[in-house]
Amino acid sequence: MNDLKEVPIVFFILLAIILLAQSIYLFIDARKRGHARWFWGLWGMIQTPMPILIYLLWSRVVTPAIQRRRERNGEF
Repeated sequence: MNDLKEVPIVFFILLAIILLAQSIYLFIDARKRGHARWFWGLWGMIQTPMPILIYLLWSRVVTPAIQRRRERNGEF
């Protein structure tokens, strides 16, 4: 139970900085690309690195593919 006391405080400070930076990046980029900015920002604040990996996959691969498919089929 005392394992948490053995972790240096620098680790927690570094983790907080990483989470905050990731959250800010996700929020700003999602706003710029028209995605759900609050969802991505909040998810980026509580976990790392999965939110940024999934966001990059979603915003750079999946969404453009869906848009190309809709344009090809004449849907908007």
